Order: sequence, then C-alpha cells, then structure tokens
Amino acid sequence: MTSSTDSPAITAAASGTWTLGDLVVHRIGLGAMRLPQHGEALVPGAVPRDRDQAIRVLRRAVELGVNHIDTAAFYFSPLRSANELINRALSPYTDDLVIVTKVGPGRDPSGGWLPHADPRRLRGQVEENLRQLGRDHLDVVNLRIVGADSIAERFGALAELREAGLIRHLGLSNIRPHHLAEAQAIAPVVCVQNMHGIGASPEQDELLRTCGEQRIAFVPFYSIAGTGRQAGATADDGGTVHTIARAHGASAAQIRLAWTLHQGPNVLAIPGTGDPDHLTQNVAAGALRLSESELTALDARPDAVTT
Repeated sequence: MTSSTDSPAITAAASGTWTLGDLVVHRIGLGAMRLPQHGEALVPGAVPRDRDQAIRVLRRAVELGVNHIDTAAFYFSPLRSANELINRALSPYTDDLVIVTKVGPGRDPSGGWLPHADPRRLRGQVEENLRQLGRDHLDVVNLRIVGADSIAERFGALAELREAGLIRHLGLSNIRPHHLAEAQAIAPVVCVQNMHGIGASPEQDELLRTCGEQRIAFVPFYSIAGTGRQAGATADDGGTVHTIARAHGASAAQIRLAWTLHQGPNVLAIPGTGDPDHLTQNVAAGALRLSESELTALDARPDAVTT
C-alpha cells in the first residue's frame, strides 16, 4: 500500500462517499492543522513550513480526489495560516470541494490561547474564516467546545448565521452526547468531530454509534496520532498493528486509517500532513480492506486506549 512511482496513485474515491447535508465527499479527506508548521501544531513559536511545500500538498490532495478539507482560523504558525494557504492553493474553488472549518477557540497573534468565544464573538470568527478563505459562505462550520455546559446560546448564534446565508451546514466538535441532542433541537447537525481511534473508550464508541443511527457523519480527530495529539503520532504501536500492516504491505498509520473507515459508512477520516508522501499513503489507506479477524484483533489491543 505504500506509494510507488511505478504504479498509478490510489485516489480518495477508493474510500467511498458520504453526504454532509447535501454535499457529497469522499470518506478520506485532509486535515489542515499540520500545514502551517513543522512539528507540534497549535503552539507559539512553531517553525513555519515552507509555503511552496504546503501549497503542493493541498493541490496534490485535490488531484488525488480529496474533496473534504478540515481547517480553522486558529490553525496558524508564525508566517503561515492554514486558511490562507488553502485560499492561495485552491482558489477559485471547484464546486465539489467542501471546506469545513470550526469556531469557538481563538488565539492571539503570538499564538496564545484566548477564552472560547461567546455568542457575540462567534460571528466575528465566522467572518474571519470567510475573509481568510476568500469565500462568501462557509460549507460547514463546527462549534468546538470544552466541558459539559449548555451550548444552546452558542449553537443558536451559529444557526442564525446559517439562516442569514453565511453558513450552509452546522456541525459539532469535542462534545458530550447530550450536546448533540441539544443542538439538534435548534438546527440540523451534519457532522460530529470527536477524538476516536483504535482502543477508543466505550463512551467514544457510543457517540459514534449514535451518529450512525441518526445518519450524521462522525469525523474522528487524532485517529493516527492517538495520545500524541497535536504533536503527532507516537511510536507506541503494538505488535498487532505492525503484524497486520506487514500482511497488507502497509504502514501502521494506514492500518489505523483503514480501521477508522471500517467503523461505519458515516465515518470520515481527515488525517493531517504537510508531507507529500504521507498524503499519498493516507489517501491510499482508503483502499485497504481489513478482515473481520483483523478488526477483532485490533479492537482487542489492551495498549491502545486513546482517552
């Protein structure tokens, strides 16, 4: 499954499709968090990535059939912004390209975190994404939250912007199960972004199943990185992952992505990378088919808990 210059590249079409509201996307997408810098993301003083390399990755992703890109205005490093890189690389945008962004968190110009936005400030964050991406509306906006408090006021503010035509569809990120029901009573939710991967907790699995029952896209983050989170993948893959990877001629990261896609037809993957070779391998993982025995073995790994 690793890339080869002698054979045609596998495209995102191999992963199948899902519909976000009325927007059809391939189930393998691209997360933009790693584009602005090398090394750990979302930290002050990160080393900016070469602009041309980031633009090449974005354009190559689209060439490989990726039509679902996940981003945020707070994905930036000194000199680089994920949204502005996307604008530079892909504008004017094709009709089938779906750009999903998120609001709630914010960072000051030095990269330090700000308090999460209240309902009034959410409009400013939406407008900031519109400006950076060079668009007059956003395809999907996820409200990212921390904690268990009510989201009614904040989600309601985004629902008003949806009614005003600035947002096409709404989603949620980093939520508890009760938040989904609360939001659905206000406006339709097309996707939920939560941490999930091999070794997920029963609570994480339950939310994934709930989304499947409601035909809501479930979009795991850190499905490769796991406990490494924004720092990237750790080197703690156990023997089971590597054994299955060798059997398929694949990498451990590809097996993690394939496992993710096997969790349900509504599950979308958004692996992040700023490396062209890693991009090709991530997209190719959409063609991997794991057997029931392999899935059972991966589910049984005692050392893979991602909570």
